[in-house]
Amino acid sequence: MFVKEMSMEHYRNYEGLNLADFGNVNLFIGQNAQGKTNLLEAILVLALTKSHRTNKDKELIQFENDAAHLSMHVDKKYGPVQLDLRISNQGKKAKINGLEQRKLSDFIGTLNVVMFAPEDLEIVKGTPGVRRRFLDMEIGQVQPSYLYHLQQYQKVLLQRNNMLKQAWNGAAGQETMLEIWNEQLAGHGVKIIKKRKQFIKKLQNWAETIHQGITNGRESLQLSYIPSFGEAEEEDETVLLDQFMIKLSQMKEQEIRRGMTLTGPHRDDLAFYINDKEVQTYGSQGQQRTTALSLKLAEIELIHEEIGEYPVLLLDDVLSELDPYRQTQLIETFQSKVQTFITATGIESINASKLQDAVIYHVHDGQVKS
Repeated sequence: MFVKEMSMEHYRNYEGLNLADFGNVNLFIGQNAQGKTNLLEAILVLALTKSHRTNKDKELIQFENDAAHLSMHVDKKYGPVQLDLRISNQGKKAKINGLEQRKLSDFIGTLNVVMFAPEDLEIVKGTPGVRRRFLDMEIGQVQPSYLYHLQQYQKVLLQRNNMLKQAWNGAAGQETMLEIWNEQLAGHGVKIIKKRKQFIKKLQNWAETIHQGITNGRESLQLSYIPSFGEAEEEDETVLLDQFMIKLSQMKEQEIRRGMTLTGPHRDDLAFYINDKEVQTYGSQGQQRTTALSLKLAEIELIHEEIGEYPVLLLDDVLSELDPYRQTQLIETFQSKVQTFITATGIESINASKLQDAVIYHVHDGQVKS
């Protein structure tokens, strides 16, 4: 897929902006706090309807305005697509080719992106919540049904937690409601777990090969899903459902005491191993960076495998964070294959000689000039 045009109104620090005639590689140069990341964020928001930097939509709307509007023209393998997204304090409205989508999940996946930023190191060395968010964002792009089960699971989880926090006296009504919530939680939960395991298995195949290439065969990368119950290898939904319900029964008294749900995909994790050693704990900073880079490059290939075309790649101030060797590995991977948008504080911070025919833009105070 290929982004042809993009416009935004009242988005972050942009009063209004129209950009067209993008190339295969597009480089946005400017000092910090001028709006470079906002440009890449806008592309991501058009793909996922949410930001990677905030959960508060009002932060995306320019100060003293009621709404922001993003639009984009994308060429896909089956033809051109026009995307429009309006963000207001009342919520979001999304359109594909002028037709308003009843659900945002119907909009997500029309544009596919992979974003790589310095904070993506947290996928490797950060908290389990960061890794779960990574899984949710990437799987949701290529499997809309995953988003449905995730949204339903989160709704049930909220209701169940609210009930657990209330005064519990073991009344018949409470027991009945808990059983209902358990069945719904487990029903949606096993769908999430199964899709995560399938995704990780495919990601592993790509990441392992890519990582060996980057390290000249010296290192072998393995990914491992760590569930809060059951076996990591188990994918049979019936077995998972039984395991989930048994675990909920076992945790019942502890959950009542603590007022929260202590088992399920919202507590699961993802681990990375290099040569059988856990990267988060024992990996060097270089190994952690290479693991993150391998994951992002694997994402590109996995999305291509799933949908039949390459996603758009967003590199937010990340090339300067990589040594020349890793820069070259990354650039050679996307060059002439994946449309790429890059931000940097200066051309001298990256190996520009490797960027063939890059379109260069200069960003200053919410203004973009080529």
